[in-house]
Amino acid sequence: MASTAEYAQPVPQINPWLIAATVMLATFMEVLDTSVANVSLPHIAGNLSAGVDESTWVLTSYLVSNAIVLPLTGWFSKVFGRKRFFIGCVVMFTLSSLLCGLAPSLPLLVLFRVIQGAGGGGMQPISQAILVDSFPRGKQGMAMAIYGMGVVVAPTLGPTLGGWITDNYSWRWIFFLNVPVGIVSVLMITLLIAEPARSIRTKLQQTLKIDFLGLGFLSVGLGFLQIVLDKGERDDWFSSPFIVWASVISGAALVALVIRELTTDNPVVDLHLFRDRNFAISTFMMYVLGVVLYGTTVLLPIMMQTLMGFTAMRSGLVLLPGGLVLLAMLPCVGFLLGRLEPRWIVITGLFVMSAGLFELSYLNLDVGSQRPMYDWIISRAGTAFLFVPINVMAFYFVAPGKMNNASGLINLARNMGASTGISFVTTMLDRRAQFHQSVLVGKLHPGDYDYQKALHNLTHLLVTRGADAARAVLEAHGLVYQQMQRQAMMLAFLDDFRIMAIVCLCVVPLMFLMKRRKS
Repeated sequence: MASTAEYAQPVPQINPWLIAATVMLATFMEVLDTSVANVSLPHIAGNLSAGVDESTWVLTSYLVSNAIVLPLTGWFSKVFGRKRFFIGCVVMFTLSSLLCGLAPSLPLLVLFRVIQGAGGGGMQPISQAILVDSFPRGKQGMAMAIYGMGVVVAPTLGPTLGGWITDNYSWRWIFFLNVPVGIVSVLMITLLIAEPARSIRTKLQQTLKIDFLGLGFLSVGLGFLQIVLDKGERDDWFSSPFIVWASVISGAALVALVIRELTTDNPVVDLHLFRDRNFAISTFMMYVLGVVLYGTTVLLPIMMQTLMGFTAMRSGLVLLPGGLVLLAMLPCVGFLLGRLEPRWIVITGLFVMSAGLFELSYLNLDVGSQRPMYDWIISRAGTAFLFVPINVMAFYFVAPGKMNNASGLINLARNMGASTGISFVTTMLDRRAQFHQSVLVGKLHPGDYDYQKALHNLTHLLVTRGADAARAVLEAHGLVYQQMQRQAMMLAFLDDFRIMAIVCLCVVPLMFLMKRRKS
């Protein structure tokens, strides 16, 4: 194993806050693209003569390649040098964004999204590692807060920004927007980021020792897992032979990857990092945060648009204050980290986030936009207390030479948590809607007083509007059934929010297993 001295970085002459701003710019641009295209899928499908179901590969292809590259970041940075690899990732991401905007067909757009995801996959861990190395221990909390602004706020702002751009310009501009940001980011990285000192001999050794077998297992395992999570609900999970075989292949490849990486001398993914209890728990916590953060971010806009009649822009504006509150609170959390033990900050965040989600689970079909907005603000305020302290505790006992590997793994956990969360909430939405509909249908029988009263009132209303009596009765039955379906779907949404709140409370005990760092 390389010595710590090989990775020692000289004291930078550049103000570390400029470095933080530099890496945040690249990170924000990359994370934004995980959600900015969501609301544009119908427009993309229509413009490229494809089905909406086919257009979801625009999202899946990005996440697959992103997930594969994330844990390889440490290895790539050793081979090419951290600064050069970071610049290469930003250049690849920027050029592929331009090609995505120019894509004349869906297959080419998916191909360019694969390249874009591969470039973006290396940017998050490298940004995190640069921040950890650039700041002294006492200020790493504030540095992580700056990093968190890009990682946590971007998915919240993505749907709002994507909807506004698509409605007022074209879906292609959600990709063109990355080009000037990418150019500025490359210039800032070139001028402000220093390359860590390491021996040429070590770099040449790393170049010659490539674990192609481990790389293959990783690509196959994560690639098929991402496809299963994305397409499982649409294909009715294990009722589909394709999902069954994809799950088997993914499981076998990931088991083979673990065995390979624990026995080889030059692993592409350093699984030995999980021997550190803090890092293992923090990685799992980041996975849970991805599940809750992305799962709820998908739920609320769908609920407002499908059940409450909100437009895409209006539902995005309901989410916007929560993102702004989160943005404002992150530096405050960084300040608190220098004075309080991180575990207590995380516990506070879990309780606050859980409280906001429980409040969302008591919404109804008649609420306006203010109540969801206030509840969303509470839940996002709790998120501000989670991301930064979890990252700080994760790196307590990680050796300097392992920072890139650790960053890749913890970002992979959040990425996979996001996919799992989206898949879980959409699956539960359908299952719980079916359950509630079966319960409510039982009340629609001739002997139920409320049912008969509703039919009578609706029939009378339709007759006064000019419908004949027979037609009014039929339409009244249809309207009651429609309302029952809406109520069943609303109850399913509320169940999802309640489950996410319970998940937050269930992981609180893990914080008491974390090792404390000496002052």
